[in-house]
Amino acid sequence: MERAHQGVIGDEMFRFLVENVRDYAIFMLDPHGIVATWNAGAQQIKGYAKDEIIGQHFSVFYPPDAVARRWPQHELSVARDLGRFEDESWRVRKDGTMFWANVVITPMFDEEHRLLGFARITRDLTTRRQIEELRRTERQMTEFLAMLGHELRNPLSPIQSVLDVLERKSDDQAILAWAHAIIRRQTRQLARLVDDLVDVTRVTRGTIALKREPVDVNATLAEVVDSSRPLIDARHHFVDVSLHDGPLFVSADATRLAQVLWNLLGNAIKYTNDGGRIVVRTALEDDLVIVSIADNGIGMTADLVPRVFDLFVQGERGLDRREGGLGVGLTIAKHLIALQGGTLSAASSGPGLGSRFTVGFPLLSTAQIRGTRAHAGGSAAFIPRRVLVVDDNRDAAESLAALVELLGHRATVLYDGRDALGAAAAQRPDVMLLDIGLPGMDGFEVARRLRTIPGLEDVRLIACTGYGRDEDARKIGEAGFERHLVKPVSATDLERILAG
Repeated sequence: MERAHQGVIGDEMFRFLVENVRDYAIFMLDPHGIVATWNAGAQQIKGYAKDEIIGQHFSVFYPPDAVARRWPQHELSVARDLGRFEDESWRVRKDGTMFWANVVITPMFDEEHRLLGFARITRDLTTRRQIEELRRTERQMTEFLAMLGHELRNPLSPIQSVLDVLERKSDDQAILAWAHAIIRRQTRQLARLVDDLVDVTRVTRGTIALKREPVDVNATLAEVVDSSRPLIDARHHFVDVSLHDGPLFVSADATRLAQVLWNLLGNAIKYTNDGGRIVVRTALEDDLVIVSIADNGIGMTADLVPRVFDLFVQGERGLDRREGGLGVGLTIAKHLIALQGGTLSAASSGPGLGSRFTVGFPLLSTAQIRGTRAHAGGSAAFIPRRVLVVDDNRDAAESLAALVELLGHRATVLYDGRDALGAAAAQRPDVMLLDIGLPGMDGFEVARRLRTIPGLEDVRLIACTGYGRDEDARKIGEAGFERHLVKPVSATDLERILAG
């Protein structure tokens, strides 16, 4: 009798303990998933009072996408069949906010193994997940800054060495040609690194400007493969190219599509050991244009595949970092494709088994091509311009002026904003290439004052600056500049602007 009494007291104490635990949501479900009990922890974590939730189906705790794919029922099914289910994923509170939950479900059976219901224990791990995310982000940023320093020094080192050679042997034409080639290659590499850093900010915010038009994927891919030949040959790779018969037109930005394909092929080249095989294919599947680039390179681990498009994520690399890069290329590629209405996915069978990247775009019909293709006009006659180049960096100003003159225009160089205003009033230039970060009187003030000088209302103001953020472009446009060129300025961009 005493033992029975102690058992009753023990049961009551256990029930009291469970009902008052606040760090864990502990409750029972009937065999159909209906909430049957509710403790203080469940109310604190999920926000429902006992009389609000008992009698409801436990699927109310799940996001809509999980409910749509019947994930709550799947959990109960696994728990019933295997004797236990555990998961970590997002759950929904009464007020609609999300929290990261660890969930354990245990089936309850009677002596004849008939299902009585399920015991469910939930922990709110949101804070722990946030701390882990912060630590991961901090670690990735530290690694990225180390990579950035390494990647910037790589092209700077040969440039410095070449300059040292030229100081000692500048009259040898062969040396000059050799130095010119090295400086050009390494400067392009520096420009690509800077472009990647600028692009990744724009594309992740969805603010990059795209010019959509009918683009033949086959022609674009063929050009990308051709331009990558030096890299391919340097690694002694065999590239098997198979393009679908006839053109495959999609609606895309031609430059950005080429950038994505170049990046994907470049990754295959970099991550495949010398003498490897790369397979490039285009196909048409149910009005969907498919581009696949596969290799037999180092491959990816199962945990890397879903993260490969995340910012700064890279596979294992040697200390020599032969492959180079900042770990932002695939992030840029993923966003650029999505912004143009396409898809980009990655797959790998595992380390050492190669990787495959697949791009998908809706095929443009003949009617759509006719409706969207711009009609090319005749080319305008060349008109030489009077150009005022203003930059306090003398090397930057003089080299830009030299490029202007090579393009057939006349250039005057000034290094100060106040002097530029006087020269503009005297010379009345057609175009001013104006640095923003001028000392004393910055480019914005020069532009403002220039517009108050009679006769200079039609001078075309072009900002040439190292500031390339969207916010900078907005300020420059509001200040009255016609265009915004981010340094280093390419000859192609300059020629196009001066011809306008």
